[in-house]
Amino acid sequence: MSDVLTLAAEARDRAGKGASRAVRREGRVPAVIYGNKESAVSIHVEEKLLVRMLNTGHFMNSVVEIELDGKKHRTLPRDVQFHPVTDRPIHVDFLRVAANALITVNVPVRFENEAASPGLKRGGVLNVVRHEVEVKVPANAIPDDIVVDVTGFDVGDSIHISSVKLPKNVTPVIDRDFTIATIAAPSGLKSQEAAAEEAAEG
Repeated sequence: MSDVLTLAAEARDRAGKGASRAVRREGRVPAVIYGNKESAVSIHVEEKLLVRMLNTGHFMNSVVEIELDGKKHRTLPRDVQFHPVTDRPIHVDFLRVAANALITVNVPVRFENEAASPGLKRGGVLNVVRHEVEVKVPANAIPDDIVVDVTGFDVGDSIHISSVKLPKNVTPVIDRDFTIATIAAPSGLKSQEAAAEEAAEG
């Protein structure tokens, strides 16, 4: 399960572009906490710590506990705005979530047992169609990744979500049996097959 991240915050007294710029000059990033039938709260967080969390690669599908004035707000990052030139974060939206709330997140896909795939052993190429899968999951049980076992898959095979063992209480948002990856023939094998077909036709 994804770790719960902790982020200290301070309340923002003033809103508006001027106030936000002043906050950023101090190495802070303006943010807002909203949702769960409570009033929105304007805050700011330390930019260095936020960037470190963003660099983990799973910030957007982790629960973030925001510590504000001695109170903890259980949230899920919903949007991060970046500066178009410097790529620095300039604003974050945090959605409050109850511990057992059912939420929708994108979870990265990880492939394993590639050595046990006949197609990949023959030089086939794993063509990833979906690097992430959108799922519904309890807020306190977000998986780090969805593991796809490629054991037994050969060239020309497609790997569908139905063949993936999902963690408990995790359900895909898309209700059809969509493709996660295919095993494509290597270019050398394709040309050999084409030559064999031509020879058979000739």
